[in-house]
Order: sequence, then C-alpha cells, then structure tokens
Amino acid sequence: MDLSYLILVVPTLLLSMWAQFMVKSTFTKYSKVQCSQGITGVAAASLLMRVNNINDVKVEAVSGSLTDHYDPSSKKLRLSEPVYGSASIAAVGVAAHETGHAIQHAVKWGPLALRSTLVPAANIGSSMGPILAAAGLALSFPVLFNVGIILFSGAVLFYVITLPVEFNASSRAIAILRSNNVLTAEELKGVKKVLSAAAMTYVASALTAIANLLRLILLSKRRR
Repeated sequence: MDLSYLILVVPTLLLSMWAQFMVKSTFTKYSKVQCSQGITGVAAASLLMRVNNINDVKVEAVSGSLTDHYDPSSKKLRLSEPVYGSASIAAVGVAAHETGHAIQHAVKWGPLALRSTLVPAANIGSSMGPILAAAGLALSFPVLFNVGIILFSGAVLFYVITLPVEFNASSRAIAILRSNNVLTAEELKGVKKVLSAAAMTYVASALTAIANLLRLILLSKRRR
C-alpha cells in the first residue's frame, strides 16, 4: 500500500464496484418489464442471426446469471437461464448484445479478431505480470521487473481493445432491434440502459488495468 495505489488504483476499484452494482440493479429492474411482443432472449438472438444470414451458430442455455457469452471457437451463443427463455427487456437486450459478437465474428470484424488473438497473452499477463514485476522490485532485478511489465501490458491492451468490441456489439444489436420493430421506442430505451450499465463494467476494468500498470512503472522509477 502506497500513495500511488491510493491515487491511481483505489478510485478505479471503487468505480468497478459501482459498475457491478449498476449492472446488476439495472438488469434486475428490466428483468421485471416484459416486452410487448413477448419475444424471448433466444428468439431475439435467432432473429438477429437470421437477419444477418448466420446459419452456423448454435444458441444454447447455460447455467448462472449474467454468464451470457459468444464462443467464436465453437460458434456457440450461450445465454444464461434468466435470459434464454425470458421475454423481458433485459433478456432481449443481453441476448441481442451477445448476438452482436456473433455478427462481428461472421463479418470478420478486425477488433474482435485482435481481441481473440490477445486472449492467451492477457491470461498470462494478468496473472504473472504483476507477480514478476513485484519480485523484480523486491529483488532489485530490473530484467525481471521489465518482463513483468511487458506481460502485464499485454493484459492491459486486451482490456483496452475490449471496449470498442463491446460498444460495437451493443450498437449493432440496438440498430437491428430498431430496424426490425422488435421493440417499441420506450422498450429500446430500457435496452440501452441495460447495455450502458454493462459497458461501464468494461470501462472500469480497463481503467483499473491501466492504473495498475502506471503504478508499477512509477514504483520502478522511484526504486531507480
């Protein structure tokens, strides 16, 4: 614990906690509001893929809450239990957003491909980077510290690239829902609120990663 941690990292951690609270509370609120046309999450996902001529992606239910995701390696769109069969505004919004990722994959959208490429580096960098950097500082071993910084930088890049990927998936989803008259204008406002709250969690994660990277660099300069 040092001043740089209090100034750089703590605010982003607080932002992350607030973002998590907002996404859960917003999802819960709009999970209780049913769509006027009674379309379910799985039906919305199927519609969006049909409109975009995507026929090779399987939609399946997955356990848990807010565990929805698209797996490009297996071409499976997994929707959580509160989303798959629900006809709520929140369910349709989340399902449409995840389908946005399937659309990105189908059109070979560059940022999504880049993010997929960075997954191994992000996994290693987020777990080993800070440990190696801290060990390098403690042992006065600059080479070890630099390796840690490089590894963690890969994780930070992943978090940054994730932002346009998530924002684009939401914008694609909302545009298709609007153009196909799946939801009313008022219902679309609810979808936007759900997806905006979810987007803040990604913003907070990126800022936290950047703050931690800056802190490590500052600690290195102080040691030198």
